[in-house]
Amino acid sequence: MIFKCIRTLAVAALAVFSLNVAAQDLIARQAPIDRKLKSVDSLALVRLIKAEQAFYPAYSLYTTWKNDRVHAYGNTVSIPDSFRIDLTGFCMPTTHTKITSKCGPRWRRMHNGLDIKVYIGDTIRAAFDGRVRMVKYERRGYGKYVVIRHDNGLETVYGHLSKQLVKEDEFVKAGDVIGLGGNTGRSTGSHLHFETRFLGQVINPEFLFDFPQQDIVCDSYLFVRGLNMYKSQRTRVLAAAKAGKLKEVASKNTGTSEGGAIRYHKIRTGDTLGLISRKYHVSIDRLCKMNGIRRTTTLRVGQIIRCS
Repeated sequence: MIFKCIRTLAVAALAVFSLNVAAQDLIARQAPIDRKLKSVDSLALVRLIKAEQAFYPAYSLYTTWKNDRVHAYGNTVSIPDSFRIDLTGFCMPTTHTKITSKCGPRWRRMHNGLDIKVYIGDTIRAAFDGRVRMVKYERRGYGKYVVIRHDNGLETVYGHLSKQLVKEDEFVKAGDVIGLGGNTGRSTGSHLHFETRFLGQVINPEFLFDFPQQDIVCDSYLFVRGLNMYKSQRTRVLAAAKAGKLKEVASKNTGTSEGGAIRYHKIRTGDTLGLISRKYHVSIDRLCKMNGIRRTTTLRVGQIIRCS
């Protein structure tokens, strides 16, 4: 009787042990499968993210994709204090080398790009790989123009074209023909108006492209918020970067409003520099300096002036 009890207990213990070993063996065999499934899920997620990024150039920088306005951002994007922009894989937008108007104050307003002498029908090419955001016509401004957003974070604007040869949302490669030179819109002669912007912020194209030499200035451009239009600003940025004080310069820069967006004001009847100064909390002297005007300058209704 005692022997039977012992045998029963032994069989039960062996069964429990065998079940435990089998379960552990099953778990051990299942672990690599789980890892493989997780790997497959991760790869699928990576592919999905890459596909979405390819569909929306500079996906990590821009929050929207709209085709209604050139300057569509305002305070909707977060502008970093500094950012390194890759300029490799470029193509000069035109083979012409003569600059007829530079970036900066002009005729009591800001000229936010370069004017390069081209003739009606001359080939205009995409500067970098990207996706066409806008193909529009503006009678009192750009005329027939194209806006492209690029993988490196830049957006380029090509204005006063005689013909647009791409469509909105079309993908282009650097060097693809996007239009023909012209004299449409607010233009006094055939030329290409060429703008380079980062998150809506103007960058002087001469800091990126050397049109006389038909080359880029360097392989990458160091963007610093609010310091991208004048040569004196660029000299300051490069000196600060060399001295390791770039963050200090960026934090002290007061050329932009809170949040980094440059603000503009359209002159209305009754506006004066004093009124604008109080409205935007900026001194009259600074308003004059930013817009290349004097305290005695007559403000024209409809004129656009920079306020921060």
